[in-house]
Amino acid sequence: MRHAKKRMQLGRFTSWHDATITSLAKNMVICQSIKTTLVRAKSSRQTVEKLITLAKVNTLFARRQAQRILGEHKLVNLLFNEIGPRFSKRNSGFTRIINLGRRRGDNAQMVIFELTELKKKEAKKPKHAKETTLKATEATEKAIEVKETPEQKKETKVAVKEKPVDEKKPQKKFMGGLRTIFRKKSDSL
Repeated sequence: MRHAKKRMQLGRFTSWHDATITSLAKNMVICQSIKTTLVRAKSSRQTVEKLITLAKVNTLFARRQAQRILGEHKLVNLLFNEIGPRFSKRNSGFTRIINLGRRRGDNAQMVIFELTELKKKEAKKPKHAKETTLKATEATEKAIEVKETPEQKKETKVAVKEKPVDEKKPQKKFMGGLRTIFRKKSDSL
């Protein structure tokens, strides 16, 4: 009998089920917000919250436990250095599930599975900021040229040969790249 053995199988055998849960946990550490089905989000929630609890402790043993689940040092460092400190004041409730509606093909319930405290994104620079940086680099180049003596300018002109300006290359044909893929060994000799 299977008393007290309830778990969401996700229609998979054990190793495939474990791989799915691990993959979702890795993606949560990397992206911190993913779009998935409701059943997958609920089944991976336990693993993700366990990882964040380990990250709050931040001991060698906790790092080894997280390494066993995640399998990559970069992800473990990201978890312990960035995500763990964010949740230091919380005891639970590290993730949330936001409903999106049903998927068109199979009518599965889709959700956004994310951490409750997301990393704040840096504000993008305005588009005109790029132009000002270009103007600033041109001004510094002019200042450098002014400091050189006329003799040094002649030497630099002689040493640096200007490349002729290439005209626009014609675009490759649509199927032109396939020739290199299917080339025989005898063709390359």
